[in-house]
Amino acid sequence: MKKLIPTLAGLWLNILAVISPRRAAQYGIDLFCHPMRQPLTAKHMTFLDSAEKSTFEHQHINIQTYKWGEGEHKVLFLHGWQSHSYRWKKYIESFDKKQYTLYALDAPGHGLSGGKYLSVPSYAEVIRAFTMKYSAVDVVVCHSMGCFAALYAFYQHPAITPKVLIALASPGEAEEFFTHYTKLLSLSARTTRLLRAKFTEVFKKTPAEFSAPLFSASLKIPGLLIHDEEDDDTSVEHSKRIHAAWKSSTLMVTKGLGHNLRSAGIVKKVVAFVQETIQQRVMGYES
Repeated sequence: MKKLIPTLAGLWLNILAVISPRRAAQYGIDLFCHPMRQPLTAKHMTFLDSAEKSTFEHQHINIQTYKWGEGEHKVLFLHGWQSHSYRWKKYIESFDKKQYTLYALDAPGHGLSGGKYLSVPSYAEVIRAFTMKYSAVDVVVCHSMGCFAALYAFYQHPAITPKVLIALASPGEAEEFFTHYTKLLSLSARTTRLLRAKFTEVFKKTPAEFSAPLFSASLKIPGLLIHDEEDDDTSVEHSKRIHAAWKSSTLMVTKGLGHNLRSAGIVKKVVAFVQETIQQRVMGYES
C-alpha cells in the first residue's frame, strides 16, 4: 500500500500534465509541500503539557509554542519533516531549567500548529516571526529539515542569527529532495519540467539555488554538526559540505544511530557543547 499511493499520485500527475499543465504544476507543488501529520499520543501530550504553552498567528495560521524553564540563556528547538516538538523530550529534560529557558515550536502542518503545508522558506519565516515575538534566542538546536530552514532563515535575515547553532542530520540541497520526489512518483520528463518551473515561480529560486552549504558559508558563530554515516534519510556528505563552508563549525560523525540522533550520548554532547560555548562567550565578554 505504501508503494501504491505514490505510484497512483505520480500516474495522476503525469496524466494531468498532458490534460492541464497548470493544474498539474500546482497540484505537484502542493503535494511536495504537504506533510503527513503525525498523531500526538497521550505519552506525547503528557510531556508537552508540562510546558507553558502559547500560540501566535503567522500568515493566518496558529503556531504552537512550548516553554520550559526561566533561565538567562534561551534555546530554541526546531524539529524536522513530519515530526513535532516531542522529539526534543530527552534534550529538554537534560538542561538545567534555572540556567536555560527552553523553547520549541511545531512547524505549520505539524503537531498542534495549524496549516497543511510546509516548505523551507515558510518554515524560515516562522522562525523569524518567533524571534520577533519572543525576542532573539542564544542557541538554536535543529534536526533535519529544521536545520535547512534555520540556515535559510539566518541567511535571509542575519539579524536573527543566534550565538550558537547545533544542526543534527541536516539536509544539504533542495535538488536532492526534488530528485527523490520525482523518482518516488515516477514522474515523466514533461511533468518534471512543469514542477521545476512552478518551484522556481513559487520560491523565487531554482531547486539548485536552495543549498545549505551556500546558506551556511557566511556564518561566523560557533556551531556543531552531528550526522550519522548510516543515515538513510539524509547523507552524511551534506554535513561534511556544510562543515567545509562554515569555518567556525565542528563536525561529529557517528555510526549506528541513524537519522533521529536521540541517543543518550548525543544528548549529552549537545548539552555540553551549549554549556561550554555559552560559558566561553560569557568569559569573553567579562574579559
